[in-house]
Amino acid sequence: MNPLEHSIVLIGMMGAGKSTVGAVLERRTGIPCVDLDEIFSRDGEAGFRDLEAKILADLPAGLRAIVVTGGGIILRPENRRKLEQLGTIVWLDGAPEVLLARATENRNRPLLNNAPDRRGFFLKLLNERRPLYEQLADFRVDTTHLNQLETADRVLRETAALPEGS
Repeated sequence: MNPLEHSIVLIGMMGAGKSTVGAVLERRTGIPCVDLDEIFSRDGEAGFRDLEAKILADLPAGLRAIVVTGGGIILRPENRRKLEQLGTIVWLDGAPEVLLARATENRNRPLLNNAPDRRGFFLKLLNERRPLYEQLADFRVDTTHLNQLETADRVLRETAALPEGS
């Protein structure tokens, strides 16, 4: 599957850099970026999960886009099936403490900001989601020591290296 003919789907925890890397990929490839994660702050978690699932379901299978997802999109089986249809799934990951530090730098994290024990809550989410990310991803990029430009370069390099039909 050539990523320039199909979508590149970015999955991973908050703090992995999905939105910023998606924007860099859009600039570098000219492929439009669809950022599903932007809805959260407006509609809260329940509204976000439902709307995110609806928008995802409505994306056409032949879509050619950079698709940035919310960290919890992988929790619903129907979402996982749809993501697999869209294109190459890239899991942006990192060391838990680095992801948490990045996530808390951004004040626009309602799910994390409302938790009394941010670290404990974050690690709980990470432990629940990590096996699903691993199962779904075509490949993983460890962003621990990479900036968004280096991460985007790695994504482009890895997606170009995937064999036809993957």
